[in-house]
Amino acid sequence: MSANLVPLETYLDLPAHARLLGLDLGTKTIGLALSDVERQIATPLETIQRVKFGIDAAALLKIAEKYAVAGLVIGLPLNMDGTEGPRAQSTRAFIRNLSPLTSLPIAFWDERLSTLAVTRTLLDADASRAKRAAVVDKMAAAYILQGALDRLCRLAPEVEEDFDQGST
Repeated sequence: MSANLVPLETYLDLPAHARLLGLDLGTKTIGLALSDVERQIATPLETIQRVKFGIDAAALLKIAEKYAVAGLVIGLPLNMDGTEGPRAQSTRAFIRNLSPLTSLPIAFWDERLSTLAVTRTLLDADASRAKRAAVVDKMAAAYILQGALDRLCRLAPEVEEDFDQGST
């Protein structure tokens, strides 16, 4: 197991204003999404066309550096019954190879039905087949990242602001 593969909950301890990068790892593309600095909203970012691992990893890490990303959230494509099939194994292999190349923490997030949900949204928006193909991977990455951000928000301790005491 990779040293920087961590449970999502550890992201609660990341520095303030640190972004997360969400990944939807496909066989032909890698969809990317970026969180805002408050880690509340995921936005589709771009799609990397897969070439070979070294080139893909370099492109991914360059983007992570450009946006000062503090952690990665990788969609784990589980089967509907929760078991891991060949796609999940392929995703784990990618992360095993990526892990030694970065010190960024990496967390998996269950991505079941993410592409289906995004495709339905695009169909509802009457997006053409070409438009759907161009954006579905980065939108799926945003869907994955938003799920993780929502989970982190639910796990975060409530911060109470007391305006009655002290500040003048």
